[in-house]
Amino acid sequence: MRNSLQFLVKKVFLTWKCPFPFSEKELKFIVDMKKFICAVLMLCLFSFEGFSQDVRLNVYGSYAFADKFDSYWDVGNNYYYSGRIEDGFQWGGGLEYVVNDVVGVEVLYLRQDTNSPTRYSYSGFVDQRTNFDLGINYIMVAPARYFKAPSGNLEGFFGVMGGLVVAELYNPDNGNSNNATKMAWGLKGGGIMWGSERVGIKVQAQLLSAVQSVGGGFYFGTGGAGAGVNSYSSIYQFSLGGGLVFKLN
Repeated sequence: MRNSLQFLVKKVFLTWKCPFPFSEKELKFIVDMKKFICAVLMLCLFSFEGFSQDVRLNVYGSYAFADKFDSYWDVGNNYYYSGRIEDGFQWGGGLEYVVNDVVGVEVLYLRQDTNSPTRYSYSGFVDQRTNFDLGINYIMVAPARYFKAPSGNLEGFFGVMGGLVVAELYNPDNGNSNNATKMAWGLKGGGIMWGSERVGIKVQAQLLSAVQSVGGGFYFGTGGAGAGVNSYSSIYQFSLGGGLVFKLN
């Protein structure tokens, strides 16, 4: 099944005459994550029959703080990169199945468009500085534990997240672009204040981490035809914000 999905995705790119953007390893990871997300959704739909269920639509808007990254992986040849992912607005949405009063599972998408000023030295490109354009897309599965106040109008929650990040990088100095798909994880916590039976306001703090996302195939430190670096660095994004919650049933 996995090989069939990989072949289908490649065929679509060839039919559109587009360069195929993923390595075999990255494509395998994407297919596995999609199968995992589908399995979680099926579990939510069919495994909890008999429990009182809520289906919620969550709309998010948050302020994501800046984060630094660096790697000095070959001191002898003075190969390194050092930079930061700028702060900015992060938006998105999710569909959540609240199985009972205390457990919910959400599938969500988050997006941030930002810049990444980076200094690097690699393979003849000495002490280069580039302000990359960066788009960060998170696709996550997020189980959560809820805590209801006696009044019923307030809910606290804490949850974990697992999934993938798809990052899009553009070098304005030479016009090169590339993307990378990596594993991601996160934590979140906050509260919901219900203004009515169906609409609430959510406030939350959130930490997202893209594991080994900078370097290698991510092409920070590109030059010429787009040579990449050989080291990796994880990123951490902390955000504060919230959004609206809508009960759909």
